[in-house]
Amino acid sequence: MSDGFFYSYHLGWSRPDAESLFGDLDAAGLRLRHPVTRRVTLLGPGPDPWGTPSWVTREQLVLLAGLQRLDRVDFLLWVNSGAEVPARIRRMGDGVVALEFGFGRLTPDEQEVAARAIREAIGRASVLCIGFVVDREGASAATDWSGVVINGTAFFDSWPDTLAVRHEIAAMQPQLSGVASFDQSPWMLFGSEVPSR
Repeated sequence: MSDGFFYSYHLGWSRPDAESLFGDLDAAGLRLRHPVTRRVTLLGPGPDPWGTPSWVTREQLVLLAGLQRLDRVDFLLWVNSGAEVPARIRRMGDGVVALEFGFGRLTPDEQEVAARAIREAIGRASVLCIGFVVDREGASAATDWSGVVINGTAFFDSWPDTLAVRHEIAAMQPQLSGVASFDQSPWMLFGSEVPSR
């Protein structure tokens, strides 16, 4: 197991965005409901790093995940095998919302399922997605990825598997200058998953 993750950053977040995200994740194989119990799990404050579980309806989670009343919501998603993916939606500054997914409890095959599902879901909302980062091993977890993706001002010591930033951020971040990249509008993609030409 690893401390891998998938983080993405979005503008203009609302309840319909949460509803759309959950629908897209479900269609891509990453579900809100546990495959056996069919329960939707909200994570509240508690001793576990991600929180203490409680059960809610899908509609209740959608309402909370729209961040109309809260600045942060933690919950669980599930792959078909029953492995959990801790997730967080949190409000940051300047109208940006971060979506954070943890891969620490997944096998490599389950990580691929989760990463593909998340990538498909945020790809459908690419107009609102500023950028994202995927690191299956978690080696770059200490990096200020919001500073890299949103402002292009932070630096990183370890390369993730994939880093996607807007073109203007790619142009101003010195570590990305001269590095192999792939244009996939509205982002420039960097890292080991960039297709070779």
